[in-house]
Amino acid sequence: MRYTYIPRGVCSRQINLELDENGKITDCEFIGGCAGNTQGVCVLVKGMDAQEAVMKLKGIDCRGRGTSCPDQLANALEEALEMI
Repeated sequence: MRYTYIPRGVCSRQINLELDENGKITDCEFIGGCAGNTQGVCVLVKGMDAQEAVMKLKGIDCRGRGTSCPDQLANALEEALEMI
């Protein structure tokens, strides 16, 4: 299943996800944001169970914003999991 999420409060403008029927992350792409960091996060979560990724990424803060690209990815994954 492909899912597109519009992040809030961060530099990235869009997160594109793909999950298999078991909730594993098969693809992840950030549009915008700090390219090296967002690419690194995507490489690390690819193949991971989406719920496990949510537990690890949820609540990470970037410069006192109350959120971050990894936190927004966790939000995107939570929404995507509701659709499976």
